[in-house]
Amino acid sequence: MAKQALGMIETVGLVTLMEAADAALKAADVTMSGWEKVGSGIVTGFFHGDVAAVKAAVEAGAESASQIGAVNSVQVIPRPHDDLGGLGTWIG
Repeated sequence: MAKQALGMIETVGLVTLMEAADAALKAADVTMSGWEKVGSGIVTGFFHGDVAAVKAAVEAGAESASQIGAVNSVQVIPRPHDDLGGLGTWIG
């Protein structure tokens, strides 16, 4: 079985992240594995699914969130290395 992709959306403000998460989860077959408070109002949401679904979800989430707030960064990591799972429960 192919490993899943990890997608991340970093926003300024929790409300902006919730908008991004809502759009991402509606856009493709992905799951939100968690979110992390970075500091100074910056938060990051983490999404899992197959590579194409995560790419579509992250793009849709970032587009929707940018309509109401600031999106700092978006990243998709296809088939992340197993050792990244030790960084947090939201990655594994």
